[in-house]
Amino acid sequence: MKNVVVVGSQWGDEGKGKIVDWLSSEADVVIRFQGGHNAGHTLVIDGITYKLRLLPSGIVRKNKISIIGNGVVVDPWALLEEIEEIKSKGVDVTQKNLIISEAANLILPFHREMDEIREDAAGKAKIGTTRRGIGPAYEDKVGRRSIRLMDLVSEKNLDHRLDTVLTHHNAIRKGLGKEIYKKDKLKKELLKIAPEILKYSKPVWKKVDQFKSEGKKILFEGAQGILLDVDHGTYPFVTSSNTVASSAATGSGCGPNTINYVLGITKAYTTRVGEGPFPTEQNNSIGELLGSIGKEFGTVTSRKRRCGWFDGVLVRQTIKISGINGVALTKLDVLDELEEIKMCIKYEIDGKQIDYLPAAVDEQLKVKPIYKTFKGWKCSTKGIKNFEKLPEKAKLYILELEKFIGAKVSSISTSPERNDTILLENPFKI
Repeated sequence: MKNVVVVGSQWGDEGKGKIVDWLSSEADVVIRFQGGHNAGHTLVIDGITYKLRLLPSGIVRKNKISIIGNGVVVDPWALLEEIEEIKSKGVDVTQKNLIISEAANLILPFHREMDEIREDAAGKAKIGTTRRGIGPAYEDKVGRRSIRLMDLVSEKNLDHRLDTVLTHHNAIRKGLGKEIYKKDKLKKELLKIAPEILKYSKPVWKKVDQFKSEGKKILFEGAQGILLDVDHGTYPFVTSSNTVASSAATGSGCGPNTINYVLGITKAYTTRVGEGPFPTEQNNSIGELLGSIGKEFGTVTSRKRRCGWFDGVLVRQTIKISGINGVALTKLDVLDELEEIKMCIKYEIDGKQIDYLPAAVDEQLKVKPIYKTFKGWKCSTKGIKNFEKLPEKAKLYILELEKFIGAKVSSISTSPERNDTILLENPFKI
């Protein structure tokens, strides 16, 4: 049996939802292992659109087990709202098909407020967060003052934990001239929803070990993209968690030997939401065209995405960092109308050519892309399901891309529809 990790090989928004949905039809268990409700996956199944933020993609399929791992930060109110939204569309969500790690850390209202306060105060230096409290919640986790799901079991323990975390937050709030946060109302609200969310709580590491011993196929579902990884991304313009494939093990409580295949979801061009370096960005008619045809707006925030040419240097780098075995190339059809298509194959900084993105943000901002230009195919690839039926120029672009990044293209998406996929290699059957 194969266990597969799906990660984004760029800055997120690569089209993971469709690919994860397709893979989840073969998996028995789907696990979210990092991030929060700042990440969104859009699924279209039998004409019904599902916009998932915290729930794993497997939740919309019958006879699948969906898990929210310990590496995820959970806004309990947002999660319960999402569960009700999914239920209203005819999806069953029960203790049998949804498990939440008892060790998951909670996002609380003061985390959201702190996110907003800091972004507003930063001015031009803002990160471009989704203002949902993700970063401050991870800070409390690392600072060992966080409220975890298990803390909702005991009122006495919750009271103590709230004292600890609010001592820290209120000192900062006072220093920023903001009102201190009162504990009693929050404690009452948490105790009110505790039974609703605790019914899904289990030791996830133990369940994963059980599923492994039973030979179940496990799909680990990543959020965001590797270039937003807090260690390996374009720091400080990154998310607050590790988005690389290896964090699937840490974020769910299993060893790295559980992972058999890493699939990197890779857009045929490049997009980015929020602030930060973007070497191949096109602030011109090309960027506008890509954004318009590709419908490049965030699932969660509806923010317009920045668009640019495919950056082979960056994807090759993330493939090495995350141990990607194969890539699922998405949104190929968005390029159909272009006269020419460019791929970044090198960088130049101060007249010197380099083959990787430097770690320092000031150097990242100075990078100039060096392109290889391809003639556009100028005809529709939408809905094609066989590689041989693609236009010759499209095949050339794909083969050159595959050769440059050093990883096999395992599938090609030719429209948002689930079945409009050219399958070259099934990760579960290699």
